[in-house]
Amino acid sequence: MTLLSVNINKVALIRNSRGRNYPDVAAFAARCLDLGAAGITLHPRPDQRHARYSDVETLGALCQARGAELNVEGYPTREFMDVVIAARPAQCTLVPDEPGQLTSDHGWDLRRHEKQLREVIAELSAHGIRSSLFVDYDNADIPFARELGADRVELYTEPYAETYGQPENAAIWQGFADAAKLAQDAGLGVNAGHDLNLENLGRFLQIPGILEVSIGHAIVVECLEMGVQQVMQAYQNIIHQTA
Repeated sequence: MTLLSVNINKVALIRNSRGRNYPDVAAFAARCLDLGAAGITLHPRPDQRHARYSDVETLGALCQARGAELNVEGYPTREFMDVVIAARPAQCTLVPDEPGQLTSDHGWDLRRHEKQLREVIAELSAHGIRSSLFVDYDNADIPFARELGADRVELYTEPYAETYGQPENAAIWQGFADAAKLAQDAGLGVNAGHDLNLENLGRFLQIPGILEVSIGHAIVVECLEMGVQQVMQAYQNIIHQTA
């Protein structure tokens, strides 16, 4: 069954806007875990405008106590890697973001960044941390991620989400299904994330073998509209229906 990891970045952004610990991201994360989430994701950026490096340690302790997984996303600067190694989350998802980037909008060029990725993945592996590489669904080099030592890939799902409900979406969905199989045939686990929501998730999860979806922005917006408990129950219903 697909696992849901809730990204808390937007909750951290609201917290930071007032300069105090309100809302408390750990409390929000704990409530999501209580309501069925399998894990927590956060993506601390160099300017720490939302998730902070200190949140990695806090949420790592929370997830460990709850028997849940922490997934830390980010570009592998030395500072980022030191934080990840110290916290030892279950998973680290490597994302090719520029320092000031608003949000992730593309996957790795695996051949171009081969040396860097090999070194970073080897370091994560040496500390018992599962590695995942953020990739575009139409990247023919997806199997190369396994040669680099990665355990999983995370399919960047914006192309699917932005065309959902439009005629071209069927072909794009098939492209994602093909990409997932390509990765799985190479021995890679497959995660997915970016702009998945209550409306489009069910169709996406008809792709076999998706291990984890990471959802943040949509969940926070949906919680504002519907309430946390109703939103988390709705996601659990979708995931169990497609299991």
